[in-house]
Amino acid sequence: MYRLFIAFSCALLSCSNVCHAQRPNVVMAFADDWGRYASAYAALEPGTPSDVVQTPHFDAIANDGLLFTRAFVSAPSCTPCRSSLLSGQHFWRCGRGSILQGAIWDFSNPAYPLILEKNGYRIGHTYKVWSPGSPANAPHGGKSREFNQHGRKFNGFSQNAMKAADHDAGKAALLDEVRQNIRSFLDADGDRSVDGDAPFCYWFGPTNCHRKWIAGSGKTLWGIDPDDLQGKLPPYLPDVDVIRQDFADYLGEAQAFDASLGVILDELRRVGQLDNTILVVSGDHGIPGVTRGKCNLYDLGTIVPLAIQWPAGIQSPGRVIDDFVTLPDLAPTFLQACGVEIPTAMTADSLLPIFKSDRQGQVDPQRDAVFTGRERHVGKARAGNKPYPQRAIRTDQYLYIINFEPDRAPMGDGPGVSSSADPVADGVLPSVNELTERTFAAYADLDASPTKAWVVTHRDEHPDAFEYAVGKRPRLELYDIQADPHCMTNLADDSAHAPARQQLHSRLMNELTRTGDPRVSDDIIFERSPFTD
Repeated sequence: MYRLFIAFSCALLSCSNVCHAQRPNVVMAFADDWGRYASAYAALEPGTPSDVVQTPHFDAIANDGLLFTRAFVSAPSCTPCRSSLLSGQHFWRCGRGSILQGAIWDFSNPAYPLILEKNGYRIGHTYKVWSPGSPANAPHGGKSREFNQHGRKFNGFSQNAMKAADHDAGKAALLDEVRQNIRSFLDADGDRSVDGDAPFCYWFGPTNCHRKWIAGSGKTLWGIDPDDLQGKLPPYLPDVDVIRQDFADYLGEAQAFDASLGVILDELRRVGQLDNTILVVSGDHGIPGVTRGKCNLYDLGTIVPLAIQWPAGIQSPGRVIDDFVTLPDLAPTFLQACGVEIPTAMTADSLLPIFKSDRQGQVDPQRDAVFTGRERHVGKARAGNKPYPQRAIRTDQYLYIINFEPDRAPMGDGPGVSSSADPVADGVLPSVNELTERTFAAYADLDASPTKAWVVTHRDEHPDAFEYAVGKRPRLELYDIQADPHCMTNLADDSAHAPARQQLHSRLMNELTRTGDPRVSDDIIFERSPFTD
C-alpha cells in the first residue's frame, strides 16, 4: 500500500511538473508613443505613412501569429494607458493611475505581472513600464525587478546613433545594449534563470519613439526620404517640408524599435523559449507632437499596432483580425493562458477565443466597438490644472466623442505666441530646439515638436490647421468613419444622423455607468484634489 501511495504521489508530481513547464512565458514589447505605422499595415491601407517604413520583425511576428487592425488604447496618454493595460480595465477605474501628472499606483488594483509572480512566474522589465508615476514601474515589480544594468542609451536612439562617427557602428552598439539587458534577465543566476522551473513574464519598454529626435535622423540612419511622404499625411496636416521631415524622423525611431524586436526574437530562440512564449508587440498611443495624435480620441491618437505570436497556442497563424480589441484585453488574456484566475475587477475580455479560432476578419461579432477616454495629461498650461475630460465610442462606422468641458482648451492654453515667417530659412532645417523654442510652453498637452512649432507660428496663413491642432471643440462630435476616415466633418448636429448619435450616446453612457466611471457619477473626483494637484 505504501509503495502504491509513493508511486501515485510521484505520478502526480510528474504531472504537476509537466503542467508547470507547459505554462507559457509572457513577453510584452511596448514602444512609447508608437502609433500604427508598420509595413505590415501598408498593404492593408495603402497611401499612408506605413508605405515608407520598413518593420520586418514586426511583420514576421504578425505573419507567425496574428495581426490586429482595430486595436485601441483605453486612453491616449502613457500612464493611464499603461494603468489600464496592466490592470485589465478601463483607465477611469484606476484611481490616480487614471492621470499622468501626479499619478500614484494603487496596489489594490490588479496588475497581471504581480499576479503572475504570486503564481510562480519570474518577472522583470527593461526601460519603461509605468511612469511618470509613483512608485515607478510599481505594477511590474518596481526597481527590484529592473534589468537595465547595461544602460539606457537605446531610449535616445537617434541622439546617440547620430553622434557616433560611424552610424552603423553606433546603431549596432545600441542594439547590443538591448541584447545584454535582455540576457541579464534571461540568464540571471539561480532560481531567476530561464533554466529554472519557473516560466517568466518580461516587459521591454523603450522610449525612443517618444520625443525628441534628431532632425534628419530618419533619412541618415534608415534611408527614409521625407519627400516620399508627400500626399500620405492626413489632410489636417499641412504637407510641407518641416512636417514631412518630422514624420520621417519619427518613422526612423519606429524602425529602430523594430530592430530591437529582432534582438528579442534571437534571444528567445537562443534559450529555446520562442515556441512557448506569448510575444505581444504594441504601443501606448499615437504620434506625439502632431495634430490629433497623442492626447486625442481621434484614430491617430487611439489606434495602435498590435501583433501577437504564440506558436504553441495560436491556431492558424498568419491571420488578420478585424475585431475591435483594446489593450486592457491583454491582462485577462495572459492570466487565462497561464492558468491563473482572472480578478473580478478586470472589465476587459480575454483574446484567447481569437487565438483558438481558425477564422480571420471579424472573428467575434460581439467585438463591434471600443470605448476610449481622457482626463488629465500634463495640465500645467490649463488654469487650475484642470483635466480635459472626454469619452468616446468607436464602431465600424462611427466615432462619437463627448467633450464634457468644451469651454476648456483641449491642448492647454497658448501664451500668445506670435506668428512669424517660415522657420525654414534659406532651405536649411533648424534643429528641434531652435524650431520649438517659441512654442514649447504653449498648448502643453501637444508635445513640443517641429510640427507643432510650424502650425502655431503659421496660424495666420493656415488658420484651419491651427484650429485642428489646438482649437476648442464642441461638446459632441460625431464622424462617419467609413465616409470620412480623417474626421473632417462633424455630424453631431446633422438630423440625418440623429438616430445613430442617440444610439451611440446611450451605449457609451451605459458602459460608463456600468463600469463606475467617476466622470458620470455624483462625485467627479477628477475635478478636485489630489487629481488636480
